[in-house]
Amino acid sequence: MKIRLVNQGIFTTIDDINTALIPPTEGFYWIDADVDDLAVLQPVFALHDLAVEDCLSEEEQRPKIEIHEGHYFIVINSIRFDDEEIFLRALNIFLGRHYIITVTKQKINELRSLKPVLWEEEVTRPDRFLYHLVDLVVDNYFLVGDRIEARIESLEEDILMHTKKSHLTEIIGLRSEILWLRKVLGPQKDVIFTLNKKDLKLIDDQLQKYFSDIYENAVKIAETFETYRDLMGNLREAYQSSLANRANEIMRVFTALTTIFMPLTFITGIYGMNFDYIPGLHLRGGSYILLFIMLFLGFGMFYIFRKKDWL
Repeated sequence: MKIRLVNQGIFTTIDDINTALIPPTEGFYWIDADVDDLAVLQPVFALHDLAVEDCLSEEEQRPKIEIHEGHYFIVINSIRFDDEEIFLRALNIFLGRHYIITVTKQKINELRSLKPVLWEEEVTRPDRFLYHLVDLVVDNYFLVGDRIEARIESLEEDILMHTKKSHLTEIIGLRSEILWLRKVLGPQKDVIFTLNKKDLKLIDDQLQKYFSDIYENAVKIAETFETYRDLMGNLREAYQSSLANRANEIMRVFTALTTIFMPLTFITGIYGMNFDYIPGLHLRGGSYILLFIMLFLGFGMFYIFRKKDWL
């Protein structure tokens, strides 16, 4: 657990947790904690039991905002994409009048990226801290969206060039991840809408207007992932179409080869009959002439098929 006094973006480390109980003359306290620290934080800041229980729960938490006496409890999801799977990491936030507590189970990149933003913007209020944090989280969805789009384009190119059975597994896996993510984006969008529209005493009225910009971005993200869902459906159709075309190509080759060998089989069938008198049967060099005719027919038909682009 790290306790910092933040004033105009400048951080001062605090050692005693009880110091954070008293509102500072300037600035606010930022407490960066993990779930194990809640046992200490809950009695000190009178954190609501249900909010603490949600933080400790092993089940995946939906984005939400709860208004408790003296503080708000906000859950938003940070996103990460490693080209194979989408990961969502819950970011639990307790917002008070002179403090903000962030509780996580894993490392959140947005918290590390937030420090230079706070310094540049000279942040002195916890609600502005919340605004910049939510803004970074939402912006990261755009970055992940760009990587997913690039992955879809790469997968589409691979399917059109070299269709493999493994492509279907990738399509199904990525599509299920996108569908799962769409379910999360809805509640998260509602949380940002609440921060934008609802009368919240711990958030400055002027600052709420800035949340409208984040809400617009959240709407764009939801629409973008809706498009990705449609693209994955098109990608699956392209995979099936590519397999069908490949099967047709194989059948066309087999059909052409069968057609080429049909007259050759016809000739060998005639001269394989058990008649005493067959024209050219006793002709000197007749077998060579027959082989030449068969080769001529075979290569001639092959040439005709190639010229007509049947092979």
